[in-house]
Amino acid sequence: MMNFLRKSLSLEIENFVKHIRIFTGKLAIASYSKSAFIQSRNKIKPEVFIHLNKTLINEFYSENDLSIKLWKGHRLLAVDGSRLTLPNTEELLQEFGRTKNQSNTGVVQARVSVLYDVLNKFVLDGILSPLAEGEVESAIRHLEHAKERDLLIYDRGYPSFRLIYEHCRHEIDFLIRAKKDFNIEVLSFYDSGEQSRIVKICPPKNIKITDKPYNHSSFETVRLVRVKLPNNEDEILITSLLDDNKYPSSIFKELYFKRWGIESFYDEFKTKLKAEHFSGYSKNSILQDFYAALFVSNIQSLIVGEINNELKENSITKYEYKVNNNLSYGFLKDRIINLFFSGTDTQAILKELTELFRKHLVPIRPNRSFERFKDKYRNRQKPKNPKNMKDSL
Repeated sequence: MMNFLRKSLSLEIENFVKHIRIFTGKLAIASYSKSAFIQSRNKIKPEVFIHLNKTLINEFYSENDLSIKLWKGHRLLAVDGSRLTLPNTEELLQEFGRTKNQSNTGVVQARVSVLYDVLNKFVLDGILSPLAEGEVESAIRHLEHAKERDLLIYDRGYPSFRLIYEHCRHEIDFLIRAKKDFNIEVLSFYDSGEQSRIVKICPPKNIKITDKPYNHSSFETVRLVRVKLPNNEDEILITSLLDDNKYPSSIFKELYFKRWGIESFYDEFKTKLKAEHFSGYSKNSILQDFYAALFVSNIQSLIVGEINNELKENSITKYEYKVNNNLSYGFLKDRIINLFFSGTDTQAILKELTELFRKHLVPIRPNRSFERFKDKYRNRQKPKNPKNMKDSL
């Protein structure tokens, strides 16, 4: 399941068994049927991949103090959501829901949300939930995996008093982009032309809060910051970073832009890791594939990150270079299996991967920009894996 099950399951099984025979030198390893594989995978909980990922993350942040990238002492995290198109089965429809259009037809989709370290390029937490669960609800669940001195960045789909309240309760810093009419305080600040202002934000008067741990007289103290966009429009940011001396208004434009790392992650997750090419049709299989893909993504980031850091330190050419991420996932195919065999020389496998990655570098061209296709992944589309039609090559 960690070896990119993206093609015909029969071919993947045969190639897997052949690889194991060659790698271990044991010719007696027998093949098995698709049915046997499916029955066996049903005994595995998706949580095993969550556990593996948590172990990898904890070891990285506890054993690499000198190589961990921070921003002014903060671990810089971003939260964003997207959707994954799922196989069209009744079980998945009941579990996750369907996206419909005006003709009352649609596809089965799930909401995905990730907590992503944009500087170190690790997924700290991933959630695959029904469409009925909102992005703010998922974001609040992510806070269990954040800690003091983390700074979480959100786009303008997230601002709410509830999210701000939960951040303050957990003592976790935040930076949220808000629409100018988010509330009366933000609108007043937008019209004032000021660069920065500290205000008190209260729950909206027309929102039911009887089930919340706060009331209409509750408030949180935040800072509003104005950022000028390239099109000369003003962008308003809400943040818990109140100290104007330590965090001057001039730094927030570049800081918010760092959130783009999570957009790049989703592009790789869907186009390179092919996260929507599921290897099964049950809820258990979908969750296994989802969490296994997040785990593999973090393994790739761990290996590639070390190489990119060395390349940056030793660069003497016009451009800095980095590993070709697209090819790096291809090189992990089969080799990632070898890393998990007890008794194997993992350093030799990592050395082989490192040499392959170093042979395929691409230049980093600064100040490049591309037109953003809004709702790139929101368009309704057919599932990636209709039954009996998976790629055989």
